[in-house]
Amino acid sequence: MTRQAGIDVAGALQHIICRGIERGQIFLDDADRDHFVERLATVLSETSTSCFAWALIPNHFHLLVRTGSVPISGVMRRLLTGYAVHFNRRHHRCEHLFQNRYKSILCRQDPYLLELVRTIHLGPLRARIVSDLRELGRYPYSVVREFGLSFLDDGNA
Repeated sequence: MTRQAGIDVAGALQHIICRGIERGQIFLDDADRDHFVERLATVLSETSTSCFAWALIPNHFHLLVRTGSVPISGVMRRLLTGYAVHFNRRHHRCEHLFQNRYKSILCRQDPYLLELVRTIHLGPLRARIVSDLRELGRYPYSVVREFGLSFLDDGNA
């Protein structure tokens, strides 16, 4: 059975989730994370794609993006292929890095959007990469520090 094509319209707001194969780690150290963030920034700039939230977890990542003139499939192909090649060379491996294709969820611009941004930003806390909101505010592999923490703390984090 073939995979159905996702909605790939210019200007669409999409929540992207991508996991490591068999839920394995896709970021082994800060050098991997730094390279991914640099590659993400380059690809976003070159494709006129806006990114409103992102967080890197050891075995997956989340992005909230609005596509420009380049379809999300092209953006993700450039991001994932380049990162996987770099990761495999650096760690002397020749296997697949990502589990299947990334997941893309079309988002409406309503109150759900704020909750989605909040959920993405709280990912490192919920994954126990950081222990509290203060540490989350210093976590360098999420854009949460740019937003501030006030909209995250509802007492249920």
